[in-house]
Parts: sequence; structure tokens; C-alpha cells
Amino acid sequence: MEIANKSILITGANRGIGNALMEEALRRGARKVYACTRVAFDHPDKRVIPLFMDVTNSEQIKNAAYKVDRLDILINNAGVAYYDDLSDSTILEKHLAVNLYGTQNVTNAFIPALKNSVGAIVNILSILALAPMPPIASYCISKAAAFSMTQSLRAFLKNRGVSVFAVLTGPVDTEMSRALEIPKASPESVAQHIFDGVEHGEEEIFPDPMSASMMQSWNGSSAKAMEIQNAAAVYR
Repeated sequence: MEIANKSILITGANRGIGNALMEEALRRGARKVYACTRVAFDHPDKRVIPLFMDVTNSEQIKNAAYKVDRLDILINNAGVAYYDDLSDSTILEKHLAVNLYGTQNVTNAFIPALKNSVGAIVNILSILALAPMPPIASYCISKAAAFSMTQSLRAFLKNRGVSVFAVLTGPVDTEMSRALEIPKASPESVAQHIFDGVEHGEEEIFPDPMSASMMQSWNGSSAKAMEIQNAAAVYR
């Protein structure tokens, strides 16, 4: 799938990876980019269409879907991350509301358009979906759940022509991880590798040096083989 001449919607497009994805899509010749944010947003490029949308607000999702006439690629990027130790269930609920249910609800709203265009869904996840980091336990749980949902969507939509990609990022230099004193990839480089992965048809995209070190072991893993085997039950 080429990015050029495509209509793309990105949630959380005003900062971090979302903003870098928007700029990279424009650089690659996207026809239109719907930039979904919870704050006022403007962009000098006329191909960018700002949409006010909180992924936890069903009415705003519905209104956004109504305004999008055609969609080729949906990028579920909006997310939250808070430190916790699982002692307060409300923190887990906040993560699930955005990182899991928000992604699910936005996806469901745009699936009809993606079926019409034989398009793609790109879910921005984390390598912590595969192995948790206890200081941000609820975040890891929500991303693991979103990864499982992504794999299931892939199976359900395969015969409808819609491709589903899971982006498993390592540390990226955004507001979410700025306090961590560890090597981090730039949002711009991550955005480039994400679109490279989409164009090359990589079901799991590992877009930075830390996550890329896991790519070969994941692709040859028994877990990936079992995903393919279990998905076959949907195709029958």
C-alpha cells in the first residue's frame, strides 16, 4: 500500500508520534490527512483537515466519521500512560478507556469506509504489550489487550480486503517518555519506519532500534505461528 494519494486519518495528531506521522504522510504525497485532536489545531497545508475528536466520546467519533467522505488508512495513535502499581483500579480503567476501547470504537466507526476503499488499520502499540514494565503496569495491560484486539481484527477483516498492522514501538522521544533517561528514537524516524512497514505489508512493525531487535524472534516465534493457525478458523 503506497501512502501517495491516500486519504489518512490520525488520532492524537497534534503532538508526538501522531504529529510526526502527519508530516511524514504529507511528505509522501498523501492526498488528504484528517488530523484528529482534542484541542484546537490548525496546519498551513490545505491537505490537512482538523477534526475535533476525543476517542472516549462516542458522539464525537460519530460526527468525525460522518465528515470523512473517503478513508484509505486509519491510524489509531491516541493514547495515555500513567505510572501505577495496580493498587488503584481507576488508573487501569483510564488506560483501557483510551488505549483499548477508544481504539476499538474509532475502528468500528471507520470500518465501513475502509472496506469500501480496501484500506488499512494501523494501531500504534508498544513492545510492552509483549513484556510488561511493572512501574507502568496498567499501560502495559491496555497495550497487551489492544495488541490482542489488533490480531483478532486482522483475522476478521482479512477476507474483506482490510489490512491490519500492529506497531510495536520501543522508547520514543515524546512527552510521554521524556523523563526516562534512556536512549530514545525520534518521532520523525519512527514515523518513517511505520509507513515503510505499511508499504511493505509487515503485519507487525518494529519502528525503532530497541523494538527492531525483537523483530526476527517475533516473526519466527511459536506465538506468531499460533496466531496464524488460530486465525485460520475465521477464514473457513
